[in-house]
Amino acid sequence: MADESFKEFVSGGFVLAAVVFSSFISIGNAAETHGVSVSIAAAGAVGNGMTLNTPAIQKAIDQLAAKGGGTLVIPRGEFLSGAIFLKPGVNLHLDPGAVLKGSTNLDDYPARETRIEGHEQVWRPALVNACKTDHLCITGEGTIQGGGKPFWDAFWERRATNRFTQNVDVERPRNVFIQDSKDVHISGISLRDSGFWNLHIYRCQDVFVDKLDIQAPTHSPSTDGIDVDSCQNVAIRGCYISVNDDNIVLKGDKGPFAMDDKQNPPVAHVRISECTFGMGNAGLTLGSEASVVRDVIMEHCQLVGTERNWVLKLKLRPDTPQLYENITARNITVNNPSAKLVSIEGWNQFYDLHGQPPPSQSVDHVTLENISGTLNDFGRIEGPVKCTVQNITFENIDIKVSDPKAVIRQVKNLKLTNVKFNGVAFTGDQTVSLK
Repeated sequence: MADESFKEFVSGGFVLAAVVFSSFISIGNAAETHGVSVSIAAAGAVGNGMTLNTPAIQKAIDQLAAKGGGTLVIPRGEFLSGAIFLKPGVNLHLDPGAVLKGSTNLDDYPARETRIEGHEQVWRPALVNACKTDHLCITGEGTIQGGGKPFWDAFWERRATNRFTQNVDVERPRNVFIQDSKDVHISGISLRDSGFWNLHIYRCQDVFVDKLDIQAPTHSPSTDGIDVDSCQNVAIRGCYISVNDDNIVLKGDKGPFAMDDKQNPPVAHVRISECTFGMGNAGLTLGSEASVVRDVIMEHCQLVGTERNWVLKLKLRPDTPQLYENITARNITVNNPSAKLVSIEGWNQFYDLHGQPPPSQSVDHVTLENISGTLNDFGRIEGPVKCTVQNITFENIDIKVSDPKAVIRQVKNLKLTNVKFNGVAFTGDQTVSLK
């Protein structure tokens, strides 16, 4: 996408300008049709769901890259594979009925240095990996199917014996990991049963994610839908996401020295629209690993179903200096009796000050407006002791709730305009702890 087009896209709110999205799509199509198209079946892959095809698929990728690029096509069938690595100029297309099926054998994902939970370490790669692949397209109507259950079971078994078990203690492959790439277009595909996060984009710019269908069942730990990690200029549109963790989450660094890390820039200029969220921890989450996140708009989305979820959740780590600013959720419809509206509060899971004094956090200019529907309750706004939460606006909120109580503490410049719970005006004076 041209720089000026994206500037138009992110300026002044989130306008779904057809010219902007067509700009993304035209670039994506141009990249996808560059060079030749090669079917993995022609390269020797067998779509019977049992034959391990990693060598054949990787060889086809390497040959395409050596010839200047092209599109690797996964045809109809169930193609079992371990970790594969796309290269510059090589795009991926999944035909209708195509399944890239992740191996359930962890050895098929050889450990290597990778980005995970706010730092780099030797861990397992994803099923599909890409690094420094500008103009990358991953498109089609097929499915990337993670190995799922054995990896989940391994985590829960470890957690059952040690409740302090962390995610990184039990290696599990993601479905897709894209790093250090510009002008990335991911469209149309389905992601299922990832061992860990589904789509992780890291240090990327000008990313367009369109019409993905991402699902993982209950009891699938840390199966985030889309993790936007240290990226800028990201558009996510028209996706359905129902997972056991965050639907869309913005991430970065963590720990008391997070602000000193110049290798991982802030998350900035994110636009989310026309998405539907089923099960999850929140339609949009900031954290649990994030230092600076700014200029984010989620709009024209809906929460459905009966499982827990939040519209907006801001996680504040007691061990990390954080700045969250200019965050907006608007024009949201909720039809989920288990849902909550908002959470802006401390996130104390597995924090580590490394001997340093607690840092401060700042939340500035958060707006929720034009939100209607049925939820369980309002939620909670209560920053940690050294956190400043200010310029929080609720406007045109008309919701039915099972529990009308709200907790709002230590907020500077709270604005409530036309806010109704169960048809009754909410002014901040009733069923609320306001200081």
